[in-house]
Amino acid sequence: MAGGEGSRLRPLTVGRPKPMVPIVNKSVIGHILDLLKSHGITEVVITLRYMAATIQDFLDDGSSYGMTLHYAVEEVPLGTAGSVKNAAEFLGDEPFLVISGDALTDFDLSAVIASHQAKKAIATMTLTRVDDPLEYGVIVTDDDGWITQFLEKPTWGELISDTVNTGIYVLEPEVLARIPDNEFFDFSNDLFPCLLEEGVPMHGYIADGYWCDVGNMAEYLRANSDALYGRVKLSQPVGEHIGGNIWVGKNVEIAPSAQLFGPIYLGNDVKIKGDVVVYGPAVIRDYSVIDNHSRVERSILWRNNYVGESCELRGVVVSRQCTIKSKVAIFEGAIVGDNCVIGEGAAIHANVKLWPRKMIEPGATVRESVIWGNQGRRSLFTRFGVSGVVNVDLTPEFAAKLSAALGATLEKGSFVAVNRDIHRASRMIKRALVSGLPGAGVNVWDLGTVAIPVTRFFVR
Repeated sequence: MAGGEGSRLRPLTVGRPKPMVPIVNKSVIGHILDLLKSHGITEVVITLRYMAATIQDFLDDGSSYGMTLHYAVEEVPLGTAGSVKNAAEFLGDEPFLVISGDALTDFDLSAVIASHQAKKAIATMTLTRVDDPLEYGVIVTDDDGWITQFLEKPTWGELISDTVNTGIYVLEPEVLARIPDNEFFDFSNDLFPCLLEEGVPMHGYIADGYWCDVGNMAEYLRANSDALYGRVKLSQPVGEHIGGNIWVGKNVEIAPSAQLFGPIYLGNDVKIKGDVVVYGPAVIRDYSVIDNHSRVERSILWRNNYVGESCELRGVVVSRQCTIKSKVAIFEGAIVGDNCVIGEGAAIHANVKLWPRKMIEPGATVRESVIWGNQGRRSLFTRFGVSGVVNVDLTPEFAAKLSAALGATLEKGSFVAVNRDIHRASRMIKRALVSGLPGAGVNVWDLGTVAIPVTRFFVR
């Protein structure tokens, strides 16, 4: 199943589907295909919806993996079970394995299949134990492993088990008959509760090993870190091990004066220049350059990125083809989308997200995410005053902060006159300005709707 949009991973998934997000040296779905092949599964049907062509073009017919791939594309969202029913023409009349294409795992799939056959179950769900089950579907089984209850994202008061659904199933073909055609139908919310109510034998296999649902940014960072630390056993090596928990691809150049503290992965043709310091866990993918005197800590850089001289990147994710010019500082939790350009001396504060193709001016300080427009400006003022697009550059939050900053420069008890024109946007911004000034100890004269010459005369 590879139809996920990955909305919680944006802006990384603006230009690609969630299964195409890389974990260290290859995409999530690439790691899943490696796992399937290692267990002798070489014929795979991939269900697609969001940006389907991206995955089809990348994987093609599967020959590069030594596999045969088929594709079933949804025209409308069909849910997890509905997407599998949409692929029924490829499944035949034998049991089949269902696995998510956007999770990282090293489960023994052969053992899951063997358990399904031994128990003679109609459906086998692969379960795992987690420390915090509240964000998952919790599965309750009896002493023999037969499923007795489902709890979808329970509260602590409802929690009676720590085994959760991993989205990996072995199903008998007769299950497909219970899934309606061309309708939204989910395994966890629709199909399995119906089977349980009807008394259909469903077994829960508790798997040992690693599993991570790469559903949000924290889990994405954890998956990369765990892969570097060896907590997940990848079916293919990430690169050549050169010692010190450092793995590299082909034609990597590391300056003698550079300092690398693993675990670190450097992709093909990466260049680490003089006096650069890299602290792991860190991933720097193919064709990226880290220029002299820069420092990269606990960060992930995708392909074709340039980091200029004397930059500092701490705990960030940088997507593809970004240019980060010299003396830039980017702090914890920040995410830089595809094709962004960050000017010299700019600072990107913690947890800021830059959507693709944003340009940040030299020396700018960015404290809020930039989704629309180009808010990464060094100066707020132009020859016409503060300018920008309403609700993009000029928001009520921005106006309130601006007026509070203005009030902080004035003496306590000063008066500020505020007026506007007849537009509704002006009314919105004026109200925000008026709300910010009193907090700085400044009095406000609200002149309502008045022409600018009248206001000038009033304040003389």
